[in-house]
Amino acid sequence: MNNFVFQNPTKLIFGKGTIASLATEIPADKKILMTYGGGSIKANGVYDQVKEALKNHSVTEFAGIEPNPTYETLIKAVEIVKEQKIDFLLAVGGGSVIDGTKFIAAAVVYNGDPWDLLLDQNKITDALPLASVLTLPATGSEMNGNAVISKKATHEKLAFGSIKANPVFSILDPEVTYSLPKRQVANGIVDTFVHVCEQYLTYPSQAMVQDRFAEGILSTLTELGEKVVAENTNYDLMSNFMYSATLALNGFIAMGVPQDWATHSIGHELTAFHGLDHAVTLAIVQPSLWRVMREEKKAKLLQYGERVWNITTGSDDEKVEAAIAKTENFYRSVGIKTKLSEYGIGSESFNSIVERFEQRGWKLGENGTITPDKVREILNGCL
Repeated sequence: MNNFVFQNPTKLIFGKGTIASLATEIPADKKILMTYGGGSIKANGVYDQVKEALKNHSVTEFAGIEPNPTYETLIKAVEIVKEQKIDFLLAVGGGSVIDGTKFIAAAVVYNGDPWDLLLDQNKITDALPLASVLTLPATGSEMNGNAVISKKATHEKLAFGSIKANPVFSILDPEVTYSLPKRQVANGIVDTFVHVCEQYLTYPSQAMVQDRFAEGILSTLTELGEKVVAENTNYDLMSNFMYSATLALNGFIAMGVPQDWATHSIGHELTAFHGLDHAVTLAIVQPSLWRVMREEKKAKLLQYGERVWNITTGSDDEKVEAAIAKTENFYRSVGIKTKLSEYGIGSESFNSIVERFEQRGWKLGENGTITPDKVREILNGCL
């Protein structure tokens, strides 16, 4: 097991009726900017619950944060925060809203071009305090300091991570997820699954507890997947899904283990160029990446196949392929296709994507062995 330091300052408030706790969790003297997306929180009652809880607070609203939140939208909120001397941010929504709010929190106190924070996360030295009310389980953004932001002007999608951007607290009420469209629930299942894999499916590091913890989350998701999509008003199902998504990316399974994140890096580019849902890009890229990098990942692919999918017969190569196929079938079982061609996309962006990795000098993967040439091979396997 590798050396590690772990700290997660986010307070998690979980369960029915917990949105009301906003009244006491946010100090009464704070000037709040409440951020949200396209307005679904007004249709499902979450907006009214938040406003009722904060009726004695000073609240300014900022709506319109997109899926794959954009720099161009968020910079408008930064100006509002500065002009109105806002001193607390409240994100009400899914991972995109929370990610965008983290960027706002860091950008407001940064002296320079805020896009710098995506190019060098070490420049994040402070941030306004923020909290979240989660409405869509998927990204784990409610209990980490990570954010992914897009820039329309340059078709870029980049990430940062800083403990300074961790929410002070996050409220998770599974009942608010009941009105989610099936597509968003399916995306959330896939996103959560791949988050776990990025931290687990690398190479053996003798981190037995972390492995079992990761395998437990993966097994839970395979058991819940189709049921959650079909019955997203079942409190017990949605509770377990929501908690799985949080545990997948709050640092618990990352302690002392190597991590990959190449699937995400390549997937971000497919979103930037083609507008595909984030989870869709992950379901497309991951199987191809595993096939291309199967020798480096063989030991963990075999372990994953046996412990998560009960694959115990055949040669090692047959077991590896069976594990990858089982994963693809799982994504398809919740309604997510796994090939670019199924979305009407060919290889038209591949040269630009590969050139972008070349220009950045990035070598991806847990071993730094996924070169731009490997990226092209992975992309070809996505067709």
